[in-house]
Amino acid sequence: MIKLAINGASGRVGRRLIALAKSGSQFDLVSATCSPGSHHLHADAGELAGIGPIGVVLASAIGNHPQVVIDFSNHAGARAALEYCLFNRVPLVVATTGLDEPLQADMRRAAETIPVCLAPNMSQAVNLTMKLAQLAARALREYASGVDVEIIERHHRFKADSPSGTALRFGELIAGEMGQLAHRHGREGVVGQRPQNEIGYHAVRAGDDPGQHTILFGMLGETIELRVAASNRDCYAHGALAAAKFLIGKQPGSYTMADVLGL
Repeated sequence: MIKLAINGASGRVGRRLIALAKSGSQFDLVSATCSPGSHHLHADAGELAGIGPIGVVLASAIGNHPQVVIDFSNHAGARAALEYCLFNRVPLVVATTGLDEPLQADMRRAAETIPVCLAPNMSQAVNLTMKLAQLAARALREYASGVDVEIIERHHRFKADSPSGTALRFGELIAGEMGQLAHRHGREGVVGQRPQNEIGYHAVRAGDDPGQHTILFGMLGETIELRVAASNRDCYAHGALAAAKFLIGKQPGSYTMADVLGL
């Protein structure tokens, strides 16, 4: 069994990671953490996840010598997980979004020493859709009338970053194929005719939606839409566990969910 630590275990996905890791025979959950000021500190991780006591208490720091760490926390938590994994030479799966560029740069440097899987979205369906969007962008690059790319994403009211890291990653992949230089976040007022060299992003925040993304390729006379939607958070947890299993035994390097899925 793989000794697993979950950093950010008190969050919505963290709780599902606890439940799913304990439901199978591949992982041994040895450490679960939450922020030092959390009222869940010292709670039994299993009770918090709704599966009954499992004897793993939520702590403020990773411990018990895990073989791999999954981070589903926040900026400060991701920094702490990175420092732990670097010092102890432990593979790291980073699913936290909204990380600033300095921390992302540190993670890229860390990949020279340890295996790191950094993905803005752990869903296997989302990452397959990213591949499809990339293929569509490549095929439409020379489309005669031009192509307008719009990305619409929808998430729950509690999400802190906007647009989502997943939406930005879709845009990055498409721009890499089609060459758009401008990235516009929403529109308001008399902005004039839409230029061809931009990707538009639109973020919706409502209720408890776990995540939807629509990628629109608009041409004259026809439209392509790629849509992927989550009905619950288990897809993110399953993807993170797949990434954790993938990193075991891997050489230091920067990996993505495309690597995990063999795309």
